[in-house]
Amino acid sequence: MMELTNGEVVARSAALMKTYGRWPVAMVRGEGVWLWDADGRRYLDFAGGIAVTVLGHSHPAVAEAIADQARTLLHCSNLYYIPQQVELANWLAGHSALDQAFFCNSGAEANEAAIKLARRWAYHNGAPGRSTVVTLEHSFHGRTLGALTATAQPRYQEGFGPLLGGVRHVPAGDLEALETALDGTVCAVMMEMVQGEAGVIPLQREYVRKVRDLCDRRGILLIIDEVQTGMGRTGTFFAYEQYRVEPDICTLAKGLANGVPVGAVLAKRAVAEAFGPGTHGSTFGGNPLAMRAALATVQVVEKERLWEKAARRGEYLRSRLSESLGQHPRVRGIRGLGLMLGLVLDQSAAPVAEACLEKGLLVTLAGGNTIRLLPALIVEEREIDDAVARLAAAFNQVFGGP
Repeated sequence: MMELTNGEVVARSAALMKTYGRWPVAMVRGEGVWLWDADGRRYLDFAGGIAVTVLGHSHPAVAEAIADQARTLLHCSNLYYIPQQVELANWLAGHSALDQAFFCNSGAEANEAAIKLARRWAYHNGAPGRSTVVTLEHSFHGRTLGALTATAQPRYQEGFGPLLGGVRHVPAGDLEALETALDGTVCAVMMEMVQGEAGVIPLQREYVRKVRDLCDRRGILLIIDEVQTGMGRTGTFFAYEQYRVEPDICTLAKGLANGVPVGAVLAKRAVAEAFGPGTHGSTFGGNPLAMRAALATVQVVEKERLWEKAARRGEYLRSRLSESLGQHPRVRGIRGLGLMLGLVLDQSAAPVAEACLEKGLLVTLAGGNTIRLLPALIVEEREIDDAVARLAAAFNQVFGGP
């Protein structure tokens, strides 16, 4: 592969569809919490591939697992048992409140499968008319058509109508509105514990527990979308653990294989039984390469108890942000859980994100006015200090200051 500069890569990019508002840099190498672009410039990565690289870049255990598996077997189809898939399913069942797993390739696919499973469960239990799924306003569940319908944010849905039927949206935190929405057509409620794309907004714990109780009373499934919050990011392996509830169905993706595409649907056995042979599938889902990478990732997370480190480092990051920027006139708050934090501004956060890039710090935007910080769970305090200093310098560049 030829070596190109940032400018040369951008100049040759006309063949790409313009589905992303890309920064004019081309990343070519990563190590730990650092990335290097094609011009050799180094960046402190607090975007984490949008919550994907939980172990940082080029983690040796994952790299060795991928290389070894690539030399052994990449693909063989789900017409046969795949040992790595069986092992990962057992690991996830043993570390969650769920019993069985289905593997796919992304968070959107996992959420699509969760919706299908909920509807099939109702059908399987003699209630084919119960097919509606209720989701929360400002949620984000993916960009495929079904997941997009579940995503209650009009800006993502514009121009893609007509959307699919059978999904109803209610305001987050409004238990009365939810109770009204749960009529005889509803099979499931689907929600994130932290609404990441909306601006890193955690749901209230009491509300979540009441939703669980309400679902139990109505005979409705609770689907918890842990695509972004899972893998220890929020301070527990699953965010739902902090809410003291158990889902009937849970979805995972992003950090599950530290960058190799993989998604998972976990379900209670009585729910999972609704999926029989031929009811759902994925050609590439659960292939040996992805499963091996995921196994290596979860084993490191478990061995190093990285959810505990995420809790500690998250508190440290929150305190440093508060000390450095908490009193800034443009800052309206800091919210989130663990190493999933948002710095909320009183205006668009885009100029600050652009200035961060100039300072060698990678962040993402959420909800328009929020700087979202998603570093690897292996991040150290000195790297947090460095990131906060760069962020403060970006603030000074945009808003003025010392």
